[in-house]
Amino acid sequence: MNIRTLFASFIVAVALMFSASSADAKDWGNLRVGVEGAYPPFSWMEPDGTLKGFDIDIALAICAEMNAECELVPQDWDGIIPALLANKYDAIIASMSITEERKKKVSFSNKYYSTPAKFVRKMGSGIEINESGLSGKSVGVQRATIHENFLKDNYGSIVDIKSYGTQDEAYLDFTAGRIDLLLADSVALDDGFLKTDAGKDAEFVGPDFADPKWFGEGAGIAIRKDDSDLQKLLNDAITAIRANGTYKKINDKYFEFDVYGG
Repeated sequence: MNIRTLFASFIVAVALMFSASSADAKDWGNLRVGVEGAYPPFSWMEPDGTLKGFDIDIALAICAEMNAECELVPQDWDGIIPALLANKYDAIIASMSITEERKKKVSFSNKYYSTPAKFVRKMGSGIEINESGLSGKSVGVQRATIHENFLKDNYGSIVDIKSYGTQDEAYLDFTAGRIDLLLADSVALDDGFLKTDAGKDAEFVGPDFADPKWFGEGAGIAIRKDDSDLQKLLNDAITAIRANGTYKKINDKYFEFDVYGG
């Protein structure tokens, strides 16, 4: 084989390589976003099926920053990561904490907010958050969450853990007196329960919980591990909406403080 033939073969190989790369590259002009729709004030569904909440507005703002059409796909929390891996959508914007355990399955954007967890008790119950105060008590928590993991690891031998498909189901059992305590994100508990009529006889108790071992690095956007190009686009979009005032506008619509955290 002469030099000319070798050079021609090299050119063909390079062209095929770039052609394959172009074919494999994904077009993010339409972004399918998995959301929960059952976690106020971060997300909820109106009677007519309209999705609302902080997560929803953040998703729409990020899509706008990326010049992408935003398709919101409601999904029960239990199956939210499996559905991402099954290609039902491209990203999860659903108050999902960035934890080492979840990083084994998915990749994450940078955080877009960070708030601590907290317990809620009935007013006048006298329950304290320590080993003697929690012994024999029942605690409601949403299933497959960082809060459930924290309970199991730290108090699993002394409390009766009641796990629920949605946070609303836990609120209902607490209000009905079927469980003694709730554990969840402090903002979700405050805005989604304590400030409602159903939570008027309840109150926070004990310290904030934010140990990264259980609660991660804040809430991020989950994506499939091979979508590194999307990860960069999402990180750039988060940075942009934080800088141009869009994030603050959304934040102030729902909260009286900066939910982004330190």
